[in-house]
Amino acid sequence: MSKPTDIRVREATLYALPVETRVPLKFGAETLTSVTCARVRLRVEDRRGQSAVGWGETPLSVQWVWPSGLPYAERLDALTGFCKALCRAWAGFDATGHPMEVGAAFQEGPLRAALDEMNRARAGREPMPWLAALVCCSAFDLALHDAYGCVHGVPTYATYTSEYMTADLADFLEPAAGANVSFAGRYPADYLAPERPDALAAWHLVGGADALEPDDVAEDAPDDGYPVCLTDWIARDGLTCLKVKLRGDDAAWDYDRLARVGAIAARHGCDHLSADFNCTVKDPAYVVAILDRLRAEHRDAYERILYVEQPFPYDLAAHPIDVREVSARKPLFMDESAHDWRLVRMGRSLGWTGVALKTCKTQTGALLAQAWAKAHGMALMVQDLTNPMLAQIPHVLLGAYAGTIMGVETNAMQFYPEASRAEAAVHPGLYRRRDGRVTLDTIRGPGFGYRVGEIARALPAPVAAHRSSAVC
Repeated sequence: MSKPTDIRVREATLYALPVETRVPLKFGAETLTSVTCARVRLRVEDRRGQSAVGWGETPLSVQWVWPSGLPYAERLDALTGFCKALCRAWAGFDATGHPMEVGAAFQEGPLRAALDEMNRARAGREPMPWLAALVCCSAFDLALHDAYGCVHGVPTYATYTSEYMTADLADFLEPAAGANVSFAGRYPADYLAPERPDALAAWHLVGGADALEPDDVAEDAPDDGYPVCLTDWIARDGLTCLKVKLRGDDAAWDYDRLARVGAIAARHGCDHLSADFNCTVKDPAYVVAILDRLRAEHRDAYERILYVEQPFPYDLAAHPIDVREVSARKPLFMDESAHDWRLVRMGRSLGWTGVALKTCKTQTGALLAQAWAKAHGMALMVQDLTNPMLAQIPHVLLGAYAGTIMGVETNAMQFYPEASRAEAAVHPGLYRRRDGRVTLDTIRGPGFGYRVGEIARALPAPVAAHRSSAVC
């Protein structure tokens, strides 16, 4: 069964945009000082011969997608090479349909095949993880969703209905055993906000290397007009939500960090904290001990913690840890573990109570995970991959439509604000936080509402470009 609105990819073009951080971003065992953003242009065509272009972008955050002792350069080369292979694969993919249908089919077929081929070529070396493959794919998937809205002249989020989709969610999702849930006759729009809010609370990232107060600022801190410590960021941006990056293998440091940030939050009127252990904890007792001590000694800081994020290794199959001791104290959100809805289902059975969505795991996958989680009563957040430039727009849109417990994380303006200068000229409220919020009122028009034609960004030469010769 098909619809005249179905599309297929006709051309795929890949660009690489290097970005340097103004200050280092430390999370887990590694520190990020630069990133390459993959930007993708897809031209699609529907069954009536109408054609349009869509755009997608994702930072290839090597340290997050592929934590490893391998040299950074080796991992980055593997990711960029994989993006080039995906550019050819997307141009040659002959599936037609709605982006949810085409995107899911690509992930189950060509994406897995491409990763298998990549890892066969790396025989004897550490294999590239599935999370890295998803992040490389996400720029193409985002461009597909954007192009679909553009070819039909409507916002992308208006297309997640039976009017445009042939398959319902039962074709993609299975409920948890024993749950009173059915996806038959249901579509992504049924689990999304019917109207988009034009402002969202903004979560600020307190990185592991960030100065908290003026006395902590290093002598070599940048003098570029932007804040260099947490208290100055709070004052400038009116912040109310702080996400605290922790080590996960140094309980004394983690406890002290939460206590110090909690005290700062109390002094400066920040209502909410979250604690992000970045997959480095092996035993729930580690988190339980920190939370219980904080509750006993710094009750105010403990009460401000809205949720705890991904303390444990993200490979749930290899580390099926029962986490109910933690989630009994605070809502516990999957992030790196939540590659897709199947892993969300597994996480729920282990005691996880929430899901942190990311567009960098593909728009298609994020919407499927969002629908599954919401149908099963799990809480939702939308987390950042330090998204600059175009990557910020679908990221914030997901936060607006998903129904999060509190706003959206957004931190590119902390680590590379100048990278988004061209986009900020068109969308100022997305790249500067004011009164603790980002505003979405400038996002308008078809697709993701990028307004690319108004953004004065000169792109470098493509690193890959391919065309399809198949008939739609």
